Amino acid sequence: MQIGMIGLGRMGANMVRRLLKRGHTCVVYDRNHQMMKPLEVESAIPAGSLDDLVRSLDTPRVVWMMLPAAVVDPVLEQLVPLLQAGDIVIDGGNSYYKDDIKRAHLLAEKAIHYVDVGVSGGVHGLERGYCLMAGGEQRPVRHIDPVLSALAPGPGDIPRTADHNGDPSTAEEGYLHCGPPGAGHFVKMIHNGIEYAMMAAYAEGLNLLRHADTGQHTEKKDAETAPLRHPGDYQYQFDLKAISEVWRRGSVISSWLLDLTAAALFADQKLDDYTTKVSDSGEGRWTSIAAIETGTPAPVLTTALYARFSSRGESDFANRLLSAMRHGFGGHPEK
Repeated sequence: MQIGMIGLGRMGANMVRRLLKRGHTCVVYDRNHQMMKPLEVESAIPAGSLDDLVRSLDTPRVVWMMLPAAVVDPVLEQLVPLLQAGDIVIDGGNSYYKDDIKRAHLLAEKAIHYVDVGVSGGVHGLERGYCLMAGGEQRPVRHIDPVLSALAPGPGDIPRTADHNGDPSTAEEGYLHCGPPGAGHFVKMIHNGIEYAMMAAYAEGLNLLRHADTGQHTEKKDAETAPLRHPGDYQYQFDLKAISEVWRRGSVISSWLLDLTAAALFADQKLDDYTTKVSDSGEGRWTSIAAIETGTPAPVLTTALYARFSSRGESDFANRLLSAMRHGFGGHPEK
């Protein structure tokens, strides 16, 4: 199948490579033309502009955008006038699903199909494959099935869920048509909200293990410090590398995230190459908004998001205010 790819960053370039290896033809474009050169060597067809990309594609054209959410609408403003009725535009980035609904309606007025595809797999997707969650009309999603199938990981060696018989479903292959426009990114949004919480759970648990030697450290005894009542209960010095490794094998909390955690700790147990500032790219926020708007309790997912805000100093003023209040009512000095 022939496909145009716009955006050749951390995800887009490797997705092109995976498609090329599976026999698909890829016309590629990135505003940084240097990003196209390695792919041209690997038989991708470079386009000097969006117009060149569109002209290089047979109809009905399939154009996949792999762009940051904030860039999608400006690119669509340039791209859509170049397309024709029946063409298919795919947004594979982490866009807000409400934006997908609007875009699908606007493109439908021009008889252009819009498909939103949530993509999970990160920088390892070239080898592992990508988990894909698609939203859109049945016909265009069915048309791009060969592309979704090529990008997906396939069933691999994961055992089938009980009562699954016959040929594997697309979900068992690693991709799914989740519903109408916006559905793909809605599912990916919740996926990332869960990811935030899982990451926070590993981080907090391992941090607690790291502090299990607190009883070995001399504490100042004053009115501002809650005493450790039984220092003998906290005399452990754990090897976090070994613990993360043993948890990977047979544990109910084993996962790819734990694999990555173990690899990071083996590289540097102190993690000196990293700061304490944890970014969020939007999906966690949108997950919390959806929970509020639907009245669905999601305290764990929301707390994980707030922890990221705090890591970037967004709670500093609140903490200063807490200290000011303590000083005001009790004369408590800061420690």
